[in-house]
Amino acid sequence: MIELLKKQFTADMSNEDKVNRVREFLQIAALKIMYDEGYLNKLAFVGGTALRLLYDLRRFSEDLDFSLVDKKGYLFSEINSRIERGLRLYGLNVETKVKEDKIVQNTFLKFNKLLKELGLSGLDEQKLSIKIEVDSNPPRGWRTETTLINKTYLINLLHFDLPSLYATKLHACFFRRYTKGRDFYDLVWYIGKKIKPNYSLLNNAIKQTEGRDLGLNEQNLKEFLLKALAKVDFDLVKRDVERFLEDKSELKLLNFDVLSNIT
Repeated sequence: MIELLKKQFTADMSNEDKVNRVREFLQIAALKIMYDEGYLNKLAFVGGTALRLLYDLRRFSEDLDFSLVDKKGYLFSEINSRIERGLRLYGLNVETKVKEDKIVQNTFLKFNKLLKELGLSGLDEQKLSIKIEVDSNPPRGWRTETTLINKTYLINLLHFDLPSLYATKLHACFFRRYTKGRDFYDLVWYIGKKIKPNYSLLNNAIKQTEGRDLGLNEQNLKEFLLKALAKVDFDLVKRDVERFLEDKSELKLLNFDVLSNIT
């Protein structure tokens, strides 16, 4: 596996880019294990990594995010165990840390000594991590579809459709308890593609987390976005997302003037 990972590198790559490439390869390996075990029939792929693997978004990601769409036989700890076992069969030294006592369940896959073995760190203790998160009670209104991807492996992925993915991203941008710059980079992508959000899912997500009904629709979304964007710290946004971008020049897109003009 180490030699296979090294083949992802080119001579002109920065260490930062190499780490991103390694993480993405391992994300795809985890998806392959989940697919082979039959878990991706119950979990819909969502989030930034879904955008990248399904629609070629030009930024890397740390997480694999899912929404539970079929609860029959679902057990998060079992999924975690199968992923850990599968990665170990690939010859990887991995440990996991599971949290499944809340509605949003997660595990951190921590790869020990991998960065040092790849020549990307001089420290044994520096670990590369991937977070896998499942919303076990997603808000109502989502719609799904399936897409066959060919990213090292052939995997048939169940995922939210683009309007539903956009709805979850709008909710993340403006109702997350902290600012995550990657959300706003993705927002630029959605707006640029002229995607219309799934308003039913968006409003249900806001009701679920905020306890209020904003009644967002095609007529009032622009007004909502302009007011919400005016409150965003875009310096913080840029600092958060920079290390994940393939093209750092795209940072200039992350400011209020650009977003307000294209909204």
